[in-house]
Amino acid sequence: MKKIFLVLSFLVHVIGFGQGIRENQPVPKFSVKNEKGTLKSSDLKGKVVLINFFATWCGPCLKELPHLQKEVWEKYKDNKKFSLLVIGREHSQNELIEFKARKGFDLPFYPDKDRSVYSLFAKESIPRNYIVDAKGNVVYSSMGFNEEEFKRMVEKIDELLK
Repeated sequence: MKKIFLVLSFLVHVIGFGQGIRENQPVPKFSVKNEKGTLKSSDLKGKVVLINFFATWCGPCLKELPHLQKEVWEKYKDNKKFSLLVIGREHSQNELIEFKARKGFDLPFYPDKDRSVYSLFAKESIPRNYIVDAKGNVVYSSMGFNEEEFKRMVEKIDELLK
């Protein structure tokens, strides 16, 4: 009986925390605001979009952000068919401005203090990445940071921008 309870508890945990947006689903409607203004998901139609969720205290996120800066942002920032949103889960605009200055990033950071945007995509765990195609569908998602997986993500962006 105890084993059955443990198995059921595990399944409830996995199902509950694993839910969120899946590949081949339309990107949820949302808006984010930073020091440059407000951006709505509808503004991104026709573009390939990478949405990254992170936190300043997250070890894997801190490993991923320099790769995001160098291998994605510096490569694509001038491409009018591409947008990047780096969304700070549970962070204010001021916290992100300070973090950006301290770390020397010029990534487009957006706060999500109350997880309202994050909760449309996932329930738990960061970093998370979602690629949205020009039609507005999520075509790639990842959780955690792994250099090989990051490389696959960049290859997917390359493929979509051809």
